[in-house]
Amino acid sequence: MRRERKDGKPNGLDPLTEHAAGNGLLSRRVFLEGAVLAGVAVPSAASADPLAVARWMQDPGAAFVPYGQPSRFESKVGRAIVPAPNPATPGIGAIRTPLQLLNGMITPNGLHFERSHSGAPDIDPDQHRLLIHGLVKRPLTFTLEALARYPMQSRITFLECAGNSGALNVKDAPPLDAQAIHGLLSCAEWTGVKLATLLDEAGVDPSAKWVVAEGADAASMSRSIPLAKCMDDALVCLYQNGERVRPSNGYPLRLLLPGFEGNMNVKWLRRLKVTDAPVMSKDETSKYTVLLPDGKAWQFVFPMEVKSVITQPSPGLTLKGQGFYEIAGLAWSGRGRIRQVELSADGGQSWAPAALQEPVLPQALTRFRAAWQWSGGPAMLQSRATDETGMVQPARATFVAERGLRGQYHYNAIASWRVDEKGEPRNAFA
Repeated sequence: MRRERKDGKPNGLDPLTEHAAGNGLLSRRVFLEGAVLAGVAVPSAASADPLAVARWMQDPGAAFVPYGQPSRFESKVGRAIVPAPNPATPGIGAIRTPLQLLNGMITPNGLHFERSHSGAPDIDPDQHRLLIHGLVKRPLTFTLEALARYPMQSRITFLECAGNSGALNVKDAPPLDAQAIHGLLSCAEWTGVKLATLLDEAGVDPSAKWVVAEGADAASMSRSIPLAKCMDDALVCLYQNGERVRPSNGYPLRLLLPGFEGNMNVKWLRRLKVTDAPVMSKDETSKYTVLLPDGKAWQFVFPMEVKSVITQPSPGLTLKGQGFYEIAGLAWSGRGRIRQVELSADGGQSWAPAALQEPVLPQALTRFRAAWQWSGGPAMLQSRATDETGMVQPARATFVAERGLRGQYHYNAIASWRVDEKGEPRNAFA
């Protein structure tokens, strides 16, 4: 069956019958050209009267409140602590973003993932200070009020914990959902002062090569950062998605290093010491190294590698009968923009390009979408991302051959969801 475009010219096969890859993957023209999707809506004759006056149309609605909240019917959309926290140390660990229950590219502040080594401190912003010292001509101390006077800029970028997806560094696929496996990932608009502006004012010594960032939490979380990154696109952030940074994400001040592993984006920032070498702090020696099969380890692996995950459908989101579905997910790379995302419904035997939702920004989450005609039979759903540097997300077998399964950080192999005849997706290894 042929289909006419809006300009009247023939447009080839109807996207609903044009398979781009095996097991029901359809052409991305469904999204690029806005195809008519017959059979998705419920026929009016089979549903309740759509013009009936519902109860909520008969009474006045809720009053205004100082800070808006989600609908009570969306109470299941929340962060999750995986694994459960130790009752003796409830502030140590991580709480994860429900990726499979969100859409678009921006994560709401209240759902942004959190990783803490000692809990979120209750910092009085009027007493908080940021010190820049070390190999500088003029050591400087900034109040929040002083920082707010500097020119600010905004940047949409993802943050990903280096340990995100580390649950897949095992022999057998764990029975977990997208949130539990991949939920140490979020994306926001961050607003603050360029770190280069502050360093220039302090006057960096020519011998300097590194900057040590330290947080004001009880763990004094600290990391060594290449000076080149600090002088490039680093921000000292006061705002997250338009409002002041949340306490769990660094209030009143945090460091932002677009594309670098989450732990380096030091929260509750209190000190930046300019040095000529990394300080080998506890947070960059005992943790956040990539262990290899031969017992050696990579240290200072900063950018997060190219990666993607299908969020819909995924475990916990059962398909309600065969027919048309949208496959949607997220792709990202610490090295730049996403150039392409390919999808497979047959475990990697065939691939088709997905549609990328604009805007496609560097070091930001990119939403991808594809049309899928599910036949009701088994399927293996996978996504494979490529970034603008040409780096391609590796197959699991390739990743394991290089790095083994002893590590915990920087796992970026292709993820798989196995869909059974009941329409239930489960985590699987292809």
